[in-house]
Amino acid sequence: MSIDWSAFTPYSALAGGALIGLSAALLALLNGRIAGIAGIVGGAINPKSGEVGWRLAFVLGLLLAPAAWLLVANLPEIRIDASYPMLILAGLVVGISTRYGAGCTSGHGVCGISRLSPRSIIATLAFMATGFLTVFVLRHLIGS
Repeated sequence: MSIDWSAFTPYSALAGGALIGLSAALLALLNGRIAGIAGIVGGAINPKSGEVGWRLAFVLGLLLAPAAWLLVANLPEIRIDASYPMLILAGLVVGISTRYGAGCTSGHGVCGISRLSPRSIIATLAFMATGFLTVFVLRHLIGS
């Protein structure tokens, strides 16, 4: 394995991480909500009274972020090395898992760990370990 140092972009990664942290903190401080994407989107699909506006604004911000990036620079090349059936299967597994795990990577990994939630720390360790194991099995044992 080698590192492509020309693609190593610590400043943009640092800025992106800071923006994610700031957004999650502001949502918690100003709205009293956790920035878990699965919960936000799920709540927008099956809304309660007074819950629609901020959820749609959050999702709209996620969708418009690439357009805002285009004002500053070109979008990076997007390359996906998987078939459509594999992507659909992966999406279903992630979706089902967020329901069983009572949250997603953003809710547990970003917001839960920052609050030192034991449940979120365990959930994050579980989905990271599962991801590592899945990649190892698919790329090194099966050879996919």
